[in-house]
Amino acid sequence: MSQLPPLSKIYDFNLVEPRIYTAWEEGGYFQPSATGKKTFTIIMPPPNVTGALHLGHGLTTAIEDALIRWHRMLGDKTLWLPGIDHAGIATQNVVEAELAREGISRHDIGRDAFLEHVWNWVTKYRMRINDQLRKLGASCDWSRLMFTLDKGPQEAVRTTFVSLYEDGKIYKGPRIINWCPRCLTALSDLEVDHLEVPGKFWHIRYPFLDSEGREKP
Repeated sequence: MSQLPPLSKIYDFNLVEPRIYTAWEEGGYFQPSATGKKTFTIIMPPPNVTGALHLGHGLTTAIEDALIRWHRMLGDKTLWLPGIDHAGIATQNVVEAELAREGISRHDIGRDAFLEHVWNWVTKYRMRINDQLRKLGASCDWSRLMFTLDKGPQEAVRTTFVSLYEDGKIYKGPRIINWCPRCLTALSDLEVDHLEVPGKFWHIRYPFLDSEGREKP
């Protein structure tokens, strides 16, 4: 009677997890079933392509994956839609920082060369993020993977904004904004480093006139 080889004392995930995940994905187990009566969908908050995933992404992924797998076990038509965000201004900043380490700027190399650097960065980190999500065991439907600069999402965004504008729900108007003098663009509050500066709070007393136009004390 042949003996089984001795078990390793150390668990090597590289020998186990990629094989299981590949079987799941190739078996189509992450795609919505055609028989469920109820539907359950989560749109993955798309991680920015500015870099690799961090611990916060891992926590969010674990929670969403648990919910998705639970609804699959309930027999629901379950979809977890994966995606990645281009994060335009933030990605521009990280690519410019990378160029700065080489002693050059986007102005030195010109628009076309800078765009090439950006797309090389996007390609590199899209692949890394997708690989990280797979290693986390994220059971999202990879056949529906979206990037915010793909044709479909671009058209959806433009259509939505036009509809909101035509319905009078968004409009142009004078507003105080966060302006970046280097990028020459508006920034959201999330992209601003806030600094508290001691100052003074002024009260201005205006003269008040009575009904006959005389100044009241």
